Amino acid sequence: MSNALGLAVLGLLIETPLHPHAMAATLRERGLDRVFKVTTGSLYDVVRALERAGWIEARETVKVGARPERTVYQHTALGRAEFARWVEELIRVPSAEYPKFLSAVSYLGALGPDGATAALRDRAARVRTALEEHRREHGELLASGKVPRLFVVEVEYAIRMQEAELAWIEEIVTDIETGRLPWPDPTGWVRAEESE
Repeated sequence: MSNALGLAVLGLLIETPLHPHAMAATLRERGLDRVFKVTTGSLYDVVRALERAGWIEARETVKVGARPERTVYQHTALGRAEFARWVEELIRVPSAEYPKFLSAVSYLGALGPDGATAALRDRAARVRTALEEHRREHGELLASGKVPRLFVVEVEYAIRMQEAELAWIEEIVTDIETGRLPWPDPTGWVRAEESE
């Protein structure tokens, strides 16, 4: 299993057996839908794949009121072991990630100094807004007592990453505006092989 949503499902089932609808609601309540792409179809596909792999199993089927029956899932012994192995590997071994923003920053020069600062300022405003929202939601969730801090430490990590991104953007904007990041004249850019 390599689907990150599978990791989320297994993580929730460590806490308590759940049906897929409750899994989706819990992920959204904790803000984890920013970390894992959660759609009804993808969630049910992952649950079926985990069940086929023998990592989870149906515990019971419940019916509440007029709602359709829902299958509640729980870990198997194999699932618990594989989940622990998977988490340990992801934490211990850094892997190459290819964020779109980093790809775009590689070509910041194409925007020119004014275009670059405008785009970066716009991104900074959006990151700042998201950061404030994440801080507020995280604080409210912890204050509610619904979940222990350990179950939402990834939000703290995400907040730190946003803080670092925001600080870097602001520094680069200042460097562009003050000339500490010189902007070569694009008409003077010459490919190395042409200048030889």
